[in-house]
Amino acid sequence: MRILTLSYEFPPLGGGGSKVAHGLSAELVRGGHDVDIVTMGFRGVPKEETIDGARVHRVRCLRRALDVSHAHELASYMPGALSTASRLCRQNRYDLMHCHFIMPDGIVALRLRQRFGLPLVVTAHGSDVPGYNPDRFINMHRIISPAWRAIVRSIDTIVCPSKYLEDLLLKAEPRANTLTIPNGFDLDRFRADRPKRNSILILTRMLERKGVQDVLHAIAGTDVDYELNIVGTGPFLDELVALDRKLDTNANFLGWLDNDSDELRQLIEESAIFAFPSHAENFPLVLLEAMAGGAAIITTDQTGCKEVVDSAAIRVPAADPQALRRAIESLARDPQRRRQLGREARRRVEEHFGWPTVAARYLSTYRDAIATGT
Repeated sequence: MRILTLSYEFPPLGGGGSKVAHGLSAELVRGGHDVDIVTMGFRGVPKEETIDGARVHRVRCLRRALDVSHAHELASYMPGALSTASRLCRQNRYDLMHCHFIMPDGIVALRLRQRFGLPLVVTAHGSDVPGYNPDRFINMHRIISPAWRAIVRSIDTIVCPSKYLEDLLLKAEPRANTLTIPNGFDLDRFRADRPKRNSILILTRMLERKGVQDVLHAIAGTDVDYELNIVGTGPFLDELVALDRKLDTNANFLGWLDNDSDELRQLIEESAIFAFPSHAENFPLVLLEAMAGGAAIITTDQTGCKEVVDSAAIRVPAADPQALRRAIESLARDPQRRRQLGREARRRVEEHFGWPTVAARYLSTYRDAIATGT
């Protein structure tokens, strides 16, 4: 099968959606399929290169940061993406287009479908769905709501990585054609058998909805003798650093670490506890990373996090520092429980989220879309 992929975020740019686009493309190539990817350019990054067998085509845009993109930067990407993808469609006989993110890639893809008649599958990743992200794109979604609904109705199939996100999408547009396929993970990236240190790891973008402040409030004044390491950058970082000083929690803010660095791998594989108290989440890949590393996980119960961890973690209500405190204290005092949760987490990621399993479901969806379109 020959596939044209559009994903405005692709490594080294972006967060979880970027990693999904990369992981899926690599697995498709391993399975003998042919993949071209159109994505944003960035300073110092090659305009064209081959990554894990997929050909990556980067287009000029106004993007200024690796980890976050703003509405005007998304808009600046679209003309170049349409031009590059149109050229590729004229040069190649693609069987299907797969877009990551309804906005902006879905808009570009619908124009391409009008010109070239290709079946279209889109994966939603969170912020492209109204009501998901309380930190960003609220006004944009309000302004473009009629156009967004029309676009969603026009897409052949929209894949949602979690039932949580699917429910939000169908609430905004009940006539959308949706299904759920979880995000995948490379099981060889992390080991679960390394000795654990008395440390708590948080790995996330520094946004208020990620709930890092809840962990700081939870451990303030406790006698839990665990090091707290916080990895990531973002617009809420300064407030978190100030809160850490105020509460005297002595957290280590380690900033942005490359996802393939030895330092981050060591943190994931050796941290006894992984905390991810997000208030709103689709299907966070950082949970899969922590599960693969065999950490005892604490996360939130009313979000897509529940679908990732199921019973292989302690789940607490969002925005509830007292519940977080009880969970942290209970794990800190019970090494046997920590080890048990770590084993259950590793087992769950192996059984449900390996890329071969997830890619097989995508290929089935591709075939259905092609059959429907012919």
